[in-house]
Amino acid sequence: MARIVGVEIPNEKRVEIALTYIHGIGRSLSNKILKASNVDPDRRVKDLKDEDISKIGSVIQKTCRIEGDLRREVTANIKRLTDISSYRGVRHRKNLPVRGQRTHTNARTRKGPRKTVGIVRSKEKRKEFRTGERGRKK
Repeated sequence: MARIVGVEIPNEKRVEIALTYIHGIGRSLSNKILKASNVDPDRRVKDLKDEDISKIGSVIQKTCRIEGDLRREVTANIKRLTDISSYRGVRHRKNLPVRGQRTHTNARTRKGPRKTVGIVRSKEKRKEFRTGERGRKK
């Protein structure tokens, strides 16, 4: 596996795709980086020479904010929003969707598993309740 900017990228993939394994680099940025470093995006990572890898690494370090720096910046932005109690910050604090999605139904990923309110019945009781067989004599 090749190592670019402290991240192992897979050997068997095309360089264009393999660069997206670095946090903060997507497809379009990956193509811009490869164009700036004069590397063919269709080549496989295992076919790259050391010079190519160092060119890509230097272009990434000059132009992009990636991995730890990017994560720190994002968490700092979220902390700033929560500190000033903006609407988005309050949504982050309450673990609710931030970007205007509905929460009456859906939003289970953000809200977590349902918290049941009311009676929790056993399976047998639920079956009896649905079929209407409670308290009947046979």
